[in-house]
Amino acid sequence: MAYTLEQLSADIRHALKTDAGPAGKQAVCALVSKVSLDKEFVAQHLTADQWRPRKVLYKDPELGFCICGHVYETPAHETPHDHGSSWAIYGLAVGDTEMTDWRIVQPGDEANPTMVEPERTYVLQPGDAHFYDVGVAHSPKRVGLTKLVRIEGANLDHIKRSNIKAA
Repeated sequence: MAYTLEQLSADIRHALKTDAGPAGKQAVCALVSKVSLDKEFVAQHLTADQWRPRKVLYKDPELGFCICGHVYETPAHETPHDHGSSWAIYGLAVGDTEMTDWRIVQPGDEANPTMVEPERTYVLQPGDAHFYDVGVAHSPKRVGLTKLVRIEGANLDHIKRSNIKAA
C-alpha cells in the first residue's frame, strides 16, 4: 500500500514538533526520501497534467509547512537563489538534478545583490533528499523530465527571496 499524503503530513508534523531544529529537518529528509521512492505516491501526486511545474499538495494549519509536488518536463538551469526566511527540502522522485551550493562572497543590502560563487556541485538522484536551511543559496540544473517532492517551511508563494547574483 502506498504512503499517503495524510501519513506524510502527519509524520512531518510529528518530526518537526519533536525537534524544530536541524535534527527534525533531517528526520523530514528521511520521510521525503521514502515517499520519493514510493511509485504509487509518485504516480498519484506527481503527474504532469496536474502540476505545471509546482503545486501545493498540503499546507499544515498549525506549523505552516507545505508539501509541494513539482514536475519539470523541459531542461532548465536555474540561477542561484535561497528561500528567503524559509527553509526547503528537495526530494527527487524521477530524473536527476545537478545541484550547486553557493558561498556568499559579498553580502547584499536593499540596493545591492548578495554576490555568491559556486562552492560544490552534486547530483540528486531518485530517493535523495537534501535540506536547504534559511539563507542557503543553491541552484538546480535539470536536463530531462524531473519529478520531485519539496517540503517548504512556509509557502514560498508568499515569501520574498533574497536578491542573489553569481560573482
